[in-house]
Amino acid sequence: MTQVQHHISLKPYNTFGLDVQTRAFAEVNSLASLKEAIAESPEEQFMFLGGGSNVLFCKDYEGLVIKNSIKGIHIVSEDDQHVTLKVYSGEGWHDLVMHCVERNWGGIENLSLIPGTVGAAPMQNIGAYGVELEKVFIELEALNLHTFELHTFNKISCAFGYRESVFKRQLKGQYFIYSVTIRLDKQPKISIEYGDIQQVITDKGIALSEASIKDVSDAVIQIRSSKLPDPKVLGNSGSFFKNPVITKEKFEQLQQQYPGIKGFPNDHGVKVPAAWLIEQCGWKGKRVGETGAHAKQALVLVNYGNASGNEVYQMALTIIQSVKDTFGIQLEPEVNII
Repeated sequence: MTQVQHHISLKPYNTFGLDVQTRAFAEVNSLASLKEAIAESPEEQFMFLGGGSNVLFCKDYEGLVIKNSIKGIHIVSEDDQHVTLKVYSGEGWHDLVMHCVERNWGGIENLSLIPGTVGAAPMQNIGAYGVELEKVFIELEALNLHTFELHTFNKISCAFGYRESVFKRQLKGQYFIYSVTIRLDKQPKISIEYGDIQQVITDKGIALSEASIKDVSDAVIQIRSSKLPDPKVLGNSGSFFKNPVITKEKFEQLQQQYPGIKGFPNDHGVKVPAAWLIEQCGWKGKRVGETGAHAKQALVLVNYGNASGNEVYQMALTIIQSVKDTFGIQLEPEVNII
């Protein structure tokens, strides 16, 4: 039987290290135990926690927190070219990446060291260094939280966008993602055009034409580790803000005023690095009380030890307003605010 505990601190379960409480807490390792936990607390509102890396608690949670520990990686099919994996949502995302890199299954090596669980990956179509989950995604299974029926969503029905999916919009709070199916390449082609990956690889004396997916993964891990604080040492949730996408016309106007501005054209306009915008407004490395923007990566808001979630949130709002006043660009948080 699933044990539901009461009045539990969530400090060990969120990477900001915020000492908030939840009225009820249950850890589940199967679909049956998940249904059982919900059934045991029918009057409670509930939310799911995976790695706790994409959430900011601004107050105690007056409901049931369900810690997802449903794990497993299974080969669905494979041939000489591809391998298709079904991965359960409680698996750590980076653990999955390492599992695949070790076997030379390519496609997600650029997404190394992204915190959180596999279940969170399709919710916001995680991406880094020129690669997004959408590229390898086949389908997912999700439990309807009203009917308890298991539904399958393909790429189209997930409605992926930049850090977006149907589960963050129209279907928010209506489904629990149970498993994710991806297809990887057994004869992979590496993607090294974005960021400093090429430089890191060549600095190690490796020819780009000979670089493996492990070389790419190692480079990404090195880059991310040099910029992003370890949440076990300094509480944070990784990138707090999305990189905004603006119109080409708006970008060209800003280029006239700010020649150093960077932009990456895509199907929806031009993606501008939020870190650059925040840094230009003077926030990089700035501390306010027990919170601040990290000295090596302005996108990362940190807890220096005793910050409340509300302090972090107020800092985020101040930065958002500062960027809007300076550039006329509205930043959006990437984390979920509770």
